[in-house]
Amino acid sequence: MSASSGTSRSADTPDGGHPGVSHAVLLDTLWASMVSLYADLTTAAAAHGLTYSQAKALNVLRQGPAPMRSLADTLRCDASNITGIIDRLEARGLVHREASATDRRVKNVNLSEEGAAVVVRVRDGMHATHQALGALSEDERATLDSLLSRLFQTEADQS
Repeated sequence: MSASSGTSRSADTPDGGHPGVSHAVLLDTLWASMVSLYADLTTAAAAHGLTYSQAKALNVLRQGPAPMRSLADTLRCDASNITGIIDRLEARGLVHREASATDRRVKNVNLSEEGAAVVVRVRDGMHATHQALGALSEDERATLDSLLSRLFQTEADQS
């Protein structure tokens, strides 16, 4: 992945950063990375009859059950959209809904065993991403993990 034309790596720091790489270059690199990751996930998901959004929802649910509203917020989509995504996943037996133990008005979505297996297969099928990450040394992967974790912390991560 390379920066697009019009941006360059230079000693100038117009945005107050350290010499070498401007924010514009970093934004371009992050953008190119996201586009590549999106394309790879979309291709891997399609191989299992899933849309990108369905694969993202399953991936979120790997971390544990989640209320419908929380899923909509995490996936940055409207509540009615998440309902359609979960309806289709539930019809395939990849997730199931149940009432919250603390608030019966809230529906939690749980990943089924088959859903968990599909998530593993989709992630394993992200060949371009695995190839790119495999080109990094163990130390470089640890550094990348640390940097991305710091950059994209949520408020919940910080508390």
